[in-house]
Amino acid sequence: MDANEILEYCHTKKAVEETFPFDKETLVLKVGGKMFLLIPLENHPLTIAVKTDPEWSEELRAKHPQITGAYHMNKTHWNSVVCEGLKRELIFKLIDQSYESIFNSLTKKKREELVNS
Repeated sequence: MDANEILEYCHTKKAVEETFPFDKETLVLKVGGKMFLLIPLENHPLTIAVKTDPEWSEELRAKHPQITGAYHMNKTHWNSVVCEGLKRELIFKLIDQSYESIFNSLTKKKREELVNS
């Protein structure tokens, strides 16, 4: 799996925007102006940061050595995921949960605007 596959998958979702708010190497994907995924483009192997349910985060970290608390992020909610060695279905499920948790945290008005855009 590479960064392009991640980006293609993310852009199947509504109102995803790409930004570089921190530096030239860290691509941040947002929905409704809020981050749901970070990709440090210079990292090899490919690594992403996603927001996940805290209970699931604990389970994931115990089961997969590639998943740890995300650097410079709230480690209760954000995970750093080294994609190498993980099933693509799990990576997509992590992206889905991150996107949905951010999308659902938006106001009802903002969600409706994004869905209807």
